[in-house]
Amino acid sequence: METRGVCTLTLLLLACACPMRCSASWMWLGVTSAGAPEPPACAAPPLSARQRELCRRKPFLLPSVRDGARLAASECHNQFRHERWNCSTSKKPPGFGPELGSGTKETAFIYAVMAAGLVHAVTRSCSQGNMTECGCDAQLRGGGSSAEGWHWGGCSDHIQYGTVFSRRFIDNTVKNTSASREGYTLVTMNQHNSEAGRQAIDRTMSTDCRCHGVSGSCAVKTCWKSMAPFERVGAYLKERYEHSIQVPGRSRKKPRRKEPRRPVDRYQLIYLNKSPNYCLEDRRGGIAGTRGRRCNRTSTGPDGCNLLCCGRGYNTHVVRNIQRCECKFVWCCYVRCRRCESMNDMHTCK
Repeated sequence: METRGVCTLTLLLLACACPMRCSASWMWLGVTSAGAPEPPACAAPPLSARQRELCRRKPFLLPSVRDGARLAASECHNQFRHERWNCSTSKKPPGFGPELGSGTKETAFIYAVMAAGLVHAVTRSCSQGNMTECGCDAQLRGGGSSAEGWHWGGCSDHIQYGTVFSRRFIDNTVKNTSASREGYTLVTMNQHNSEAGRQAIDRTMSTDCRCHGVSGSCAVKTCWKSMAPFERVGAYLKERYEHSIQVPGRSRKKPRRKEPRRPVDRYQLIYLNKSPNYCLEDRRGGIAGTRGRRCNRTSTGPDGCNLLCCGRGYNTHVVRNIQRCECKFVWCCYVRCRRCESMNDMHTCK
């Protein structure tokens, strides 16, 4: 009962943070539906009117939409778990918060990883034979052989179906004019980054092969295309986040002179506004801050106490850990262990 109450409260707060007209509101399915009763099919409040209509026409895709949102939200936390912004701008409820509308590098990563998660989940469901509208990609099958002695076959992941559905489900009906002379808007920025996330699935695909022959020989190899584990996709997008490009926003005033622009391709992440430092709590801005976060005293990376604590220093606590140790198998049939205690230092940001 308590879990259901928390989920309901979370859903109401999320609706305020990202109204239904926000095309990214479906992302909250990755936060609110885990461990809670599933909302009625196609009537989930995080879905926009256009998304609910698409869901009514293709209700069999709703489980994949939820899976894609959960997959992406989990990977976002995984990639940023040691940094000042740990993919959660508020502690309760856990989620992306107002970061969705800020136009920062973090916004860019969120849109990219969520679009990629949707493609990955839908494509995986197709390959597993869970849907009648799609299956394996048979275009490569029987498409000839290579000089190395292998030929296409097997069941390649059909990312084209997942990519098309992701575009229809996420992107606005507004034409993407990200390269227009007037500059970028938040909508065109988000659409560009969503497409970069979809392209990440394609660019991280691998070719897998299986040998055929007498006595295990590899006289013939059959190969197919497979999606990478989503952790690899997340790492790829994190690298794109590190090298993201700031683009000019659309201004009502006419520029005095034409300024040279850096070329932007569809694989790069773009952002409009610089990020805050995320050091101090800002409830109005939805920033949790780093106070109380656990840090590594000996690390020189982003999880180190010097960087994570923003120069404020850290507190040291002694934590007692009790775990099973020196386990031995006793005939028959159980394992006998001792209880071992250890005292460890834990550091948290002031």
